[in-house]
Amino acid sequence: MATATENAPTRQGPKLPVLKREKLILNGRSYHWITDRICGVLENRQPFLWWLLFIPSALIAAIGVGGGLFHLVSTGVGVWGNTNRAMWGWPIVNFVFWIGIGHAGTLISAILFLTRQNWRTSINRAAEAMTIFAVMCAGIFPAFHVGRVWMAWFLAPIPNSNAIWQNFKSPLLWDVFAVSTYFTISLIFWYLGMVPDLATIRDRCKPGLRKMLYGLFAMGWRGGNRQWSHYEMAYLLLAALSTPLVLSVHSVVSFDFATSVVPGWHTTIFPPYFVAGAIFGGFAMVLTIMIPARFIYGLQDLITMKHIDNMAKIILLTGTIVGYAYLMELFVAFYSGAKYEMEAFKYRITGPYNWAYFCMMFCNVIAPQIFWMKKMRENLWVVMIVAMFVNIGMWFERFVIIVTTLARMWLPGDWKYYSPSGQDQLLFVGTIGMFLMLFLLFLRFLPCINIAEVKWTLLESDPHFDDHEDHPDEGVVVEAAYQQELQDPAASKA
Repeated sequence: MATATENAPTRQGPKLPVLKREKLILNGRSYHWITDRICGVLENRQPFLWWLLFIPSALIAAIGVGGGLFHLVSTGVGVWGNTNRAMWGWPIVNFVFWIGIGHAGTLISAILFLTRQNWRTSINRAAEAMTIFAVMCAGIFPAFHVGRVWMAWFLAPIPNSNAIWQNFKSPLLWDVFAVSTYFTISLIFWYLGMVPDLATIRDRCKPGLRKMLYGLFAMGWRGGNRQWSHYEMAYLLLAALSTPLVLSVHSVVSFDFATSVVPGWHTTIFPPYFVAGAIFGGFAMVLTIMIPARFIYGLQDLITMKHIDNMAKIILLTGTIVGYAYLMELFVAFYSGAKYEMEAFKYRITGPYNWAYFCMMFCNVIAPQIFWMKKMRENLWVVMIVAMFVNIGMWFERFVIIVTTLARMWLPGDWKYYSPSGQDQLLFVGTIGMFLMLFLLFLRFLPCINIAEVKWTLLESDPHFDDHEDHPDEGVVVEAAYQQELQDPAASKA
């Protein structure tokens, strides 16, 4: 007796072309290979290049941050180059710069997770770590900018003997709550995602202190169904909670400027413009740190050109938005007819700081346009150079907004050229060293790629994977996807 399947009529007519998805894990790697490769980054001896980067970074951090802050506290905040004209100067420039760097981590982890973008799985862990370290670097500047850092706790709404209460109308106080909330949620989100991987490393360690510490932070994870159910629900809720923070934190930072009546700052375009710029700079920093890490540890099969191509496209998109915001700033200033606003922008373009303005325009608007060409997005040297240009351009953007405005305020007698002090420059370089040192330590002691989530992207993780072969759809024809990296037949047998 014939079965129903044999009696079913075959489809007639042309078949629909279906494009096969580009692989996120190359060379047919197995679950075991993924675990070994990611755990091997922290179990094996670190390569020489890691030490070549770590030792200078640690020295720069110790001298710049440790020594610089000791000199600042022991001598006074006057060692910074702040004046009556530019009373913020470099400290707030660097604060806004580092806060912006930290935005890509939460965007990759939260928003791309909620939209089910599987390509995020190879880069989200490192991007989240970058967020934590960037916010730590950012917090140094406002904390020590108050002069008496031991009084910084007065920012918290805690009753004290001096009867001082915070001014909740000030956006500077909003910064305290927004940044601290962002840091706390990002830290919890980062740690929660690592719990299954910490348990994997715990089970691979030999008995000793290392095994005890990984076991402590793994919190008794055994990978049971109930644990996975609670984990996925908690991860989803934290992702939903983190999503508005991506939009709100840098919007609140922009209110430091937009709620003032200072020409060049008093504009409603600042919140969306700052958010787009933060995502723009954050993705550039992710590329800046992940391309070398990919090379050092041989992670080409896990961090593929597909990931780099997608991030380059996001940089192109957000860079275009930032360029549009720059042009709209000029349009609003000249169309409004407000003479002080027009003079502020004329000063930026034609004044003594015009070199910074044109450097900002080139790095943030012109340089990313090369990503319209696919060959440029596939060239790692080009991607790395453009990412470095964006990092430089985003710092100059904050410098242009703050310094060129404050250096030429209402009193012509105060119109002087602002230049940072050596202490300013030392501390900023020190925070760069601190950021690199913390990230290299993260690569050394924690899994830099989410082991569990990367495995979910394999075809074998699909419960209906075998159905496609046993019961093919006769109405479609599968076309091979454009794979940006050719698979190595020899590697697939390894």
